Parts: sequence; C-alpha cells; structure tokens
Amino acid sequence: MPYARAGQTIGLFGGSFDPAHAGHVHITREALKRFGLDRVWWLVSPGNPLKSRGPAPLADRMARARALMQHPRVRVTDIEARLGTRATVDTLAAMQDIYPGVRFVWLMGADNLAQFHRWKDWRKIMNSVPVGVLARPGQRISAQMSPVARIYGAHRIGGLASHTLAHAAAPAWCFVNVPMLDLSSSAIRAAG
Repeated sequence: MPYARAGQTIGLFGGSFDPAHAGHVHITREALKRFGLDRVWWLVSPGNPLKSRGPAPLADRMARARALMQHPRVRVTDIEARLGTRATVDTLAAMQDIYPGVRFVWLMGADNLAQFHRWKDWRKIMNSVPVGVLARPGQRISAQMSPVARIYGAHRIGGLASHTLAHAAAPAWCFVNVPMLDLSSSAIRAAG
C-alpha cells in the first residue's frame, strides 16, 4: 500500500486502464494542478462491475500504466486487488479506515459523471469525498445535465475555485474544462 500521512490531499483516479494511454496521463497532470492535490494515485481495478467484458490481466495493465505514468507525485497502484474491493464505495470506505486524516478526492472524466448514478451507492460516494470531474471531448453537456449534477447542483464548486476542492467538505464537486486529448481505451483496443 502506498504511504500517505495525515493532512495530505490525494486524488484517487480509478479505472481499468485497459490500456492506460496519454489521455489518462493528461487528466492526472491537470487534476494535480487544478484541484490543489499533493498526490494522485491511480487505482488500477481488477475489473469494472459496469462492463460485461473482462479487462486484460492486471499485471499487464499495471506494467503498462507504470511505464506510461512517470511523475514524482503520481503512484500507480493495485489497491483494489489488495483490498479485495471492486466497487468505489467499498474502496473509499476501506481507504478512509486505513489512512485516517488523509483527504481523498475522487477523480473522474466527465463521461463517468454522466452515468455515475448507476454506480453502487453513488450518493454515499458523493457524501464521503469531494469529487473532481475533468471534461473529455463530447461529454461536457451530458455530464452537466446528468442526474448527479442536478441533484448535487448546490454543492458544485465553480471552476475558478477548483483549487479549493481538496479541502472542501463533502458533498462537494467541481467540473473543469481542460484542453483534452481525444483518446479512449476502447478505441485503442478496437484499433489494436
């Protein structure tokens, strides 16, 4: 398990990373800058409960992610495999127990916000940690009109105050538009 001390702000970027690509790296670097984070941990998932097709072997995805994500403040992890969790809500609960005093921020692309209401106990996630949303091409409108964005509209932090997200009390979320790379793991798998 990665080391963290009380008082640190750590962004958690979960996904299958099947495969990890330059878009993931770009989102991570933007999250570090925009949300006032000390660190970002990639949580390479054993599998996505919302996807019917299983990902490539975890060891292969971890190796590619580590080769690609080279930044002193970013750690590529297999935390969910070590904890035996697959749902974000369960992972967050376990990590908050393991790392008391660490301030976690859940990071996601705007495409995930659009369907976040389908995640297990999504309201519990929103109420337990701040959520940083980074816009990806073609997903800005659907994300901002999503059920979660409407229900938690009063808890949205404006983009100009995005640097305050890591210290905001949940529920809090921030949607930022960033110059994006139009890449997806699905498109890379289909081409390869």
